[in-house]
Amino acid sequence: MNYIWAGLILLSFATAVFTGNLDATTAAAFDGTRAAIEMCISLLGIMALWTGIMKIGEKSGLIEKFAKLLSPLTRILFPKLKKNSAAMNAIVMNMMANMLGMSNAATPLGLKAMTELDKLNNGSKVASNEMVMFVVINTASIQLIPSTLIALRLNAGSANPGEIIVPIWIASLATLIVGVTCVKIFQRIKRST
Repeated sequence: MNYIWAGLILLSFATAVFTGNLDATTAAAFDGTRAAIEMCISLLGIMALWTGIMKIGEKSGLIEKFAKLLSPLTRILFPKLKKNSAAMNAIVMNMMANMLGMSNAATPLGLKAMTELDKLNNGSKVASNEMVMFVVINTASIQLIPSTLIALRLNAGSANPGEIIVPIWIASLATLIVGVTCVKIFQRIKRST
């Protein structure tokens, strides 16, 4: 992959030299770098805020209350996991982070959940049903507050950065339903073979 990116960069600079646009290409590269750094710094603030809120929720017991609220759903989705297991707690924290639209800040929680699920899978090279279900739920999660996307739209100068909330609810709910349904169907097919 690195060779592809390096090739594309070299090709673009070679094209800029031959077309006489080297100054414009260099200026665009520096402007793009500056914009990327500014965006990273603004997203870092959002990540720090949500990570802190999650830590407060964990220490205050809010995560446990949220886990109890989600327990009817998590029992259906993860029937083999114990209610208060480390894997279930990590899954609930990841689900909560995704619902709050924390995106990159939810990644460490997802990795922790997958690590706990791998421990229960005894290091098998084949993913368990719970691991597959978690990946689908993590990928197609419902975002109640898409804070990262709203921040990106705000930084890009959107007049109404929050107007995407309802379409995101509809799209994320639809993808979650389709994803979970497909996993359940494939789990039944696997059991019957």
